[in-house]
Amino acid sequence: MKTLLLALSQWGVKGTTGIIHNPEVMKYFKETGHSWVKDDETAWCAAFINWCLIKSGFNQTGSLAARSFLTYGNGVLKPALGDIVVLWRISPTSPYGHVGLYITEDKENVYILGGNQTNAVNCRAFPKTQVITYRRIPNQ
Repeated sequence: MKTLLLALSQWGVKGTTGIIHNPEVMKYFKETGHSWVKDDETAWCAAFINWCLIKSGFNQTGSLAARSFLTYGNGVLKPALGDIVVLWRISPTSPYGHVGLYITEDKENVYILGGNQTNAVNCRAFPKTQVITYRRIPNQ
């Protein structure tokens, strides 16, 4: 729950377009070991979740790839509030993905809190058909 509360505290942080980059987004990269990233146009969903994890006292994946969370923690079939959700992008077999924290679901969608969702920290619905896995943060 610590990770979810920290993520909520970042609600509304947005990336910017152009030559000026939001220092709040840039801290997600820097504080997770990716200070080489120089712009907030770089995909930042995994940097955001990793930042939330380390700031709340947990290990991170150390990767900017959303799919690096495929083996993080413990896999669960029935997600709980604050569990990690890994989604595929483009196709189920592509290397691309998205990662966020589970909030709730309905018949067709899973609602996740994450970064870089329409270039901001917010909660959005994603089709359940895009979910690869749900992961429980160890010792949370």
